[in-house]
Amino acid sequence: MFDGESKANAGKPGGKALKRPVIELAFISMGISLVNDVVACPAVLALELAPGDTPSRLMLTREEAQELAGLMAEDLRNLLPGVETSRLAVAGALFDAVELLRPGFPVHATLDELARRIPRVVGEAAVVAFGSNQGQMPAQPLVPDLIYAGGPMRLVPWTLLADEALAEDLAARIETELVGRGEAGARTSDFLMRTLGVRFEHARYLSRNDVMAMTCVQYEHVNLAPLWTLLEAALLTPYKEEDTLTLRGLPLHYGAGRVSAPPLAAWFAETADNGSDDAAHQLAGILFELRQYSAVLNAHGIAFGFEGTAPTVGYAMEAVNDPNPTFGKPRLFAHQARGLGVVAVTVAQTQGSAEPRILAHGFPLAGDAMETMLQALHARYDADETITDLATLFLAPGRRLAVPAASVH
Repeated sequence: MFDGESKANAGKPGGKALKRPVIELAFISMGISLVNDVVACPAVLALELAPGDTPSRLMLTREEAQELAGLMAEDLRNLLPGVETSRLAVAGALFDAVELLRPGFPVHATLDELARRIPRVVGEAAVVAFGSNQGQMPAQPLVPDLIYAGGPMRLVPWTLLADEALAEDLAARIETELVGRGEAGARTSDFLMRTLGVRFEHARYLSRNDVMAMTCVQYEHVNLAPLWTLLEAALLTPYKEEDTLTLRGLPLHYGAGRVSAPPLAAWFAETADNGSDDAAHQLAGILFELRQYSAVLNAHGIAFGFEGTAPTVGYAMEAVNDPNPTFGKPRLFAHQARGLGVVAVTVAQTQGSAEPRILAHGFPLAGDAMETMLQALHARYDADETITDLATLFLAPGRRLAVPAASVH
């Protein structure tokens, strides 16, 4: 075990989340970050669950976290000789990769900050652990989200704190040594399986860069490779801008901490493939793709919205025209696509035989966001409470998302 005593977290239950420490961007790509006078080398213990197994809980108690940290210290001493001169900090919680791979890396940043706050005896290297007390973790970023609890792999965050020279050496060895022979010790695996009531296929130490590489490959396998271009920029170079095209040709832009797309209906009418025999099917495919992108971005804590609009969670809105006071009260019309349900809601006015005046479109990107989107459309346009179901994805000439004239009389 590392020299020095192993300490459980001293934070008060229910305390406010700590401010995120500043991360020196020059070190991010190396997998290390500056934490005041020491450097942090972030990593994880990756637990690949046996098929059908689910942990009984996602947080360890203080005492359990302390015992786990001691066992991990023994493993790391064998895997990384000389590591005992650094300080090991472990978060007693099980996360999904999307929770760890967010701008600023808030879980690891919080772990670093908490570890730094615990007094350290000069000349000693301590093992510090942070677990729950009466169901409360010492800081909110260390609380796993139950929404992401169903994945087959859970990640226990840990970090090594050391002076800069040692940290650079440790970071390099973490990248080269763990991926090849970083299997957790039998005592560590047995303790976690007994504590969580699960079986593991594997329990392996990985660098945070390894987690990023695995996530990149996973997204490539589900045709989301262009999205990783934006995620990588948000994680590693958030001060830069980045552009990409989805597989269906929709341009996306990362900048100022958010991802944006051009207003969809206008972009589709102006630039999409006008040679398509089934424009409605093509637009439905783009909307399906956009739902995937939006869900992944939201999971990684990155805001999404159309250019020129404020980001919204789970839906996007596109303004088209201002209301005409001489036209009738705005009404809502729901567009549907096979297998996707309602893919768009159009706000429109009518006046006699005039062409319907399209005011806006709302696009539900998450299943639980429809009601919120409808409330926003009602509030902004004072629309009638009823919604007309068009039962199809209606496009007017010119591939314009619209409503049929007959439906508004």
